[in-house]
Amino acid sequence: MQAMNSAPAASGDASHGYDAPDLRIFVFALFFIFGGITSLNDIIIPKLKELFTLTHASAMLVQTAFFFAYALFSLPAAGIVRRFGYMRTASIGLVTMTAGCLLFIPASANAAFGLFLVALFVLGAGITIVQVVANPLISLLGKPQSASSRLTFAQGFNSLGTTLFPLAGSALILGGLANQSASTLTGAALDAYRAESSRTIVHTYLGLAVALLVIAAVVWTRRNRLNEEQEDAGSIFHALTLLKRPRFAWGVACIFLYVGAEVSIGSLIVNYLMQPSVWGVADKVAGDHVPFYWGGALVGRFIGAWVLTKVSPGKVLAAVAAGAITLILISANAQGAIAGWSLLAIGLVNSIMFPTIFSLASEGLGKRAAEGSGVIATAIVGGAIVPYLTGQLADTSGSLQFALVLPALCYLVIAAYGVFARKPVVVA
Repeated sequence: MQAMNSAPAASGDASHGYDAPDLRIFVFALFFIFGGITSLNDIIIPKLKELFTLTHASAMLVQTAFFFAYALFSLPAAGIVRRFGYMRTASIGLVTMTAGCLLFIPASANAAFGLFLVALFVLGAGITIVQVVANPLISLLGKPQSASSRLTFAQGFNSLGTTLFPLAGSALILGGLANQSASTLTGAALDAYRAESSRTIVHTYLGLAVALLVIAAVVWTRRNRLNEEQEDAGSIFHALTLLKRPRFAWGVACIFLYVGAEVSIGSLIVNYLMQPSVWGVADKVAGDHVPFYWGGALVGRFIGAWVLTKVSPGKVLAAVAAGAITLILISANAQGAIAGWSLLAIGLVNSIMFPTIFSLASEGLGKRAAEGSGVIATAIVGGAIVPYLTGQLADTSGSLQFALVLPALCYLVIAAYGVFARKPVVVA
């Protein structure tokens, strides 16, 4: 075991975390940023689907491109943390996110769906790096006994971002050209419409690029703030040996399934609510309701942070996963207001799942926390795979309601993990 030589602690300024409220604020800000930007995918999916006349499965390639970055960059990000430290790695992630936002410029100029996917992949790579930093860092900034509650509270700021960003995104991306449709245009008029609609998307991400650069600069000035000690594990693939621990391995699988289910539902909301059998509303009106899904997670996480101090995290996880299954069954078998609001209400029960699964899987990792975070973050690739499969199921069956069976199965496995992990790890 050794402290990272490349991340020295400034004399008299470094902190192990317990007495570092300013670092907690910094981590809360990271959760807010990457949560908000991720949720914008739910807004651009229906617009790109309409612009490029895509099937449900093809439109879900937005999520595939974005979340596939987690599979490729999570373990390298853990290695970067070991080499450079949490704060420097956060700066690297923020700069990478900026590059992804800037790539929307050529994507817009060419009005090409493939280029949008490339931009989203790079953006996802940056968010992957930031998330690998943020999750274990918030666990370090406090007592181990309250890690689940603290991570859930931090995830509340993630939900704040996912609630606020879609509100702005719906107005900017779906609002400006809501009365036009690519299906009614051909030739030069279609090309012009695609170019104009693309510009409304790129303007949103350019604003984000400027903000990210400023935040990266601020984080860099704090690069020596934290005194860190981690295990020098050699190869980044050494982290995969953690999968020999059943509790950790099952937790990783549940992160894959949870993110896949959450993203699948969030990605379908706009098109789901637009169905005549549900609400039959325009895309702008449906888009304005996406924040209710993420807002439910916001409320649930702040409530959950308190509940988790009173009740076993495993039991809470099993209960909310069962609640998600119940709401899916109600929505899929109802119509009108009940069908729509029961789907949106899944955000409330989703609220504590990610942080609770993460903390349950990470119990007892100690100085291998960054490695564990890298492996767990790799499982977020579920957001690339499950939504695409859900889209394929919708296209094959011709029913968005039937496609919800796949997220329901994901929640079933998560409920079982909650029962399995209801007892804390006994550290010798």
